[in-house]
Formats: sequence, structure tokens, C-alpha cells
Amino acid sequence: MDVRVVAATNRDLRREVAEGRFREDLFYRLNVFPIPLPALRERPGDIPLLAEAFARRFAQRMRKDVAPLTPECVERLKAYAWPGNVRELENLMERAVITATGGRMNLERALPPVLSPATERSAELAACVYSLAELEELEWQNFRRALERCAGRVSGEQGAARLLGMKPSTLASRLKVLGAKRGG
Repeated sequence: MDVRVVAATNRDLRREVAEGRFREDLFYRLNVFPIPLPALRERPGDIPLLAEAFARRFAQRMRKDVAPLTPECVERLKAYAWPGNVRELENLMERAVITATGGRMNLERALPPVLSPATERSAELAACVYSLAELEELEWQNFRRALERCAGRVSGEQGAARLLGMKPSTLASRLKVLGAKRGG
């Protein structure tokens, strides 16, 4: 008998072997040609292709006609984080085909609500209230990080002011004021 085994796991098998939870001999038999596959959220270009393939498969299995995904649906799928990876996408597309009416898949019922990164950041900022002293400390820390990144340069192409999107004179003035308030 001549066979090839293709196996997949979400575990770090090297660590599992080291911790005694996976047989070392089996690991070496399986680890002939490893193919690391990044999480679905790290390859958004695959999402529409997989979603359409799953939709076609489930529509055929259920003998339903469904329209292709709209560009808005594709963007919504790409915006989701996919903690359950491809299996979660597959399950979602099955739900979308099951709940399809009039040939249109219903992603609203199938997909959890998603906040855009801008909306999430706005919500975070809206929940934060800082005192003037805290804002000045945040500003000081931001300037310090910019200066470190720019090797202490304030102006010029490689200067902190350019990185921060401000005039060098404004940055120098703010650094002077904040430094004086900090005692040096």
C-alpha cells in the first residue's frame, strides 16, 4: 500500500511534542512537507473566493438559486475578523444560503455586527475623558517617541515634526512648554 497523509492542525505540534502531549515518532512521520497557512483574516483576498465557492456548494445541495455576493457583502466579509477561520466562513455561508429569500443571501442575519476600525476608535475615544495634565503627558510621550524614532532630529525630511505632521517651530515650542511644566 502506498499512501500520502495530509493533516492539518491549529496546534504547535513541536511544542506539543516537547510537552509530551503528541508522539514524537508520529510528528516526524507527518512533518515531511509542512505547509504553514496563515489565518483567514491575514489573507482577505481569499475570503470572496471561498465565500462564493461555499455558497455555490450549499445552494446546489439545497437546490436553491442564489445571486452572487454584492461588492458590499464582500467588503462586509473582509471587515470581519474570522476568529473561527475557514470553518466559520463555511458555516456563515451555509446560514446565508438557508436564510436566502428571492435568490438573495442574507448576510445581515448570518454575520455578527462589525464595527469598522474608525468606529471602534471613535467609541474608545468617546469613552475616554482626560484631564489637561493627562493630555499633556500623552502629548509629551508622543513627542518623545517621535524624537526617538527620528534620532533626536526635530526638522528636515527625517525629522520628528514631519513624522507628526506639524511645523518644526510648533514642535520646538510645544517641547519647550511641556519640558518646562515637567521641570526640565
